[in-house]
Amino acid sequence: MTATEFDPVRFKERQRDHWDAISSGWLSVADTFERGAAVVTARLVALGEVGPGDSVLDVGTGVGEPALTAAAAVGPTGRVLGVDLAPGMVDLARRRADGVPNAEFLVGDVESLALPRDGFDAVLARWSLMFVPDPVAAFRSIAGVLRPGGVLAASTWGPPESAPMLSLGFRVLAGRLRLPAPPPGEPGPFSMSDPAALHEPATAAGFADVSVVPVEVPFELESAVSYARFTKAITPLALRRLARERLGAEEPELWTDVAAAVAGHARPDGRIPLPSTALCLRASKPVG
Repeated sequence: MTATEFDPVRFKERQRDHWDAISSGWLSVADTFERGAAVVTARLVALGEVGPGDSVLDVGTGVGEPALTAAAAVGPTGRVLGVDLAPGMVDLARRRADGVPNAEFLVGDVESLALPRDGFDAVLARWSLMFVPDPVAAFRSIAGVLRPGGVLAASTWGPPESAPMLSLGFRVLAGRLRLPAPPPGEPGPFSMSDPAALHEPATAAGFADVSVVPVEVPFELESAVSYARFTKAITPLALRRLARERLGAEEPELWTDVAAAVAGHARPDGRIPLPSTALCLRASKPVG
């Protein structure tokens, strides 16, 4: 194998390790993130036509959203299953769901869901499909567990320049740490930032009535320092180790630079609005 060949098995292993390692970091900033992300959660629940009594699957649930919101929408006669590749994320989602009897969380791979065929009325996927090595396989796997007429509602990030909540901090890290650009075609936060990258695999997997619309996500941080804290919490541990190795005693300056990158967005009260674009997909499984 050459250095440029993509190994999907190894990629998934790295993804599992990565999300496990930063699961507690994500939980520590979940409230900050969800204040904006709730807009996307609500849109997905609406696009998925989630209502009382429904059976809903949330793939790539992370620490439990949008599964927990969906659990409230389906009520006591419905059920929600959240699936994530990382056991650490699943463990935290289970803890957050304590006292929510209609929500369950399992470790699983969206490309090969070991779940009953036609078992769900809706599937939700919030900012997760961008990380799958084989999008068509993932969409086919989702279609297999949806009932005929069921709906997939998913979101991805728009282009980096339209998603400063995520991109500004990592642009600083990439510059200071001299990181190479990711290989073309490799899964990542912005690998589905073009509507066609959602529309094409959904259609290839047999979905119908496929639509993709942009949604503005009203992220807002209390301060520039809060943004640096958020970025640090979700930064892969490998990058944080690299920062310590390359910057040494100057490593704290990296996070100061991250704060400075958003300082120009500050309002007079010091708060940092970072409206970002998500792409929201709706697709239905044909009946018959």
